[in-house]
Amino acid sequence: MKRTGHADLPLHSGTVPKWLADRMRDLGTLIIESLVLNYGKDEVLLRLSDPLWFQSLGAVLGMDWHSSGITTSVMYALKRGLNPRAHELGICVCGGRGKYSRKTPDELLFLSNAAGLNGDELIRASKLCAKVDNTALQDGFQLYQHNFIVTNTGNWAVVQQGMNGQTRTARRYHWCSLDLQSFVNEPHAAVVGENAGTILNLTDVNAADTRSSILTIAGERPDKVIAEAAKIFEDKGLVKSFAASTDQLELFSGNDSPEIAAGHGDSRVLTSSNYKTLVMPAHHEVLPQDVDLKRLGAVLATAYGNQSENFEDLLLTQGLGPRTLQALTLVSEVIYGTPSRFNDPARFSFAHGGKDGHPFPVPLNVYDESIEVLGDCIEKSKLGYNEKSDCLRRLHQTALNIEENCDPKADFDALLAHERRNSRGLGGKTVGGDV
Repeated sequence: MKRTGHADLPLHSGTVPKWLADRMRDLGTLIIESLVLNYGKDEVLLRLSDPLWFQSLGAVLGMDWHSSGITTSVMYALKRGLNPRAHELGICVCGGRGKYSRKTPDELLFLSNAAGLNGDELIRASKLCAKVDNTALQDGFQLYQHNFIVTNTGNWAVVQQGMNGQTRTARRYHWCSLDLQSFVNEPHAAVVGENAGTILNLTDVNAADTRSSILTIAGERPDKVIAEAAKIFEDKGLVKSFAASTDQLELFSGNDSPEIAAGHGDSRVLTSSNYKTLVMPAHHEVLPQDVDLKRLGAVLATAYGNQSENFEDLLLTQGLGPRTLQALTLVSEVIYGTPSRFNDPARFSFAHGGKDGHPFPVPLNVYDESIEVLGDCIEKSKLGYNEKSDCLRRLHQTALNIEENCDPKADFDALLAHERRNSRGLGGKTVGGDV
């Protein structure tokens, strides 16, 4: 398993209204089911361990496109939708936020007994993931959420999140058991959160000697260790105050803290040859610089071009219009897109808006049509009728072709004005109520 990158997430509070939470459950479950049917259960684990895909999924489900709340709301929606169908789909979500995270071992034990899995190993994996991110990776974030996603074959992924109350930021950590070699030697699929400057990362591959030294030091007498540490820091001029007591040490002052272990620095948390960086800004509104306008233009050209009538005939949905095709094109990208397609998660908020009205209110009529069409695609494909599911795939391929062969740059301001002007007619709604 390789680390895939990091991102900055503003810490948001508040709740998800029931009208959105239920739709997130329904559409999120359908997207996961489509991934299982097209690629298998392990692909779901790989997607969930990709921080950019995860953020894009949350945006297409109508959550605030950049906030830390995506983690809680998406995982809660998937738990509500997938667990009642765990026997059918072979995937179950355990844990959650706060007190629900502490129930993870009990849930895993119950699940393992029902599915014939090794419950002790799963519980150990869950505890190790939390321990490493909360203790071995000292980055200033305290875990408050732990989600353990497991398949009926025993493979698993973890999505957990920590909070830094002083900076009002959150960091999301991703794990995946596929190809996992070690819990303490570059184990993460990704870490998502704000760059907090210099950190101590004992999980880095270059920190093996440091881990070994810590074990050696742990076996020494405390007074000997303190005396040696005092000498080292005095020689380097790094002591602000020092007392011969472990609860009175104050070794570092401000930005003078030395790098303690390899594998950390001012601009990176974890390293990888395929490192991804996702920086979510503090501003709540979606701005043109947050979106790949050419990709968004290809989505609009797919939905509103002359070919939309052909898609409407293929989808066989009475009254289906271009606005729903716009949403479905982005949904199809979440399902069929490659990893490189998710470096601008804000673009996916143009499927179903955002609950706080950014970039526009959630169009409930469009959202419900997206659920209906995707659900019908899946049910018909199970019966061997693949016309609608093929069409959904073709939506994504058409957008790719337009993007590659044309220059369909979206007029961002005009698009926002159009969406907001038509919001009421599309059933637009925010946490504040109907438009």
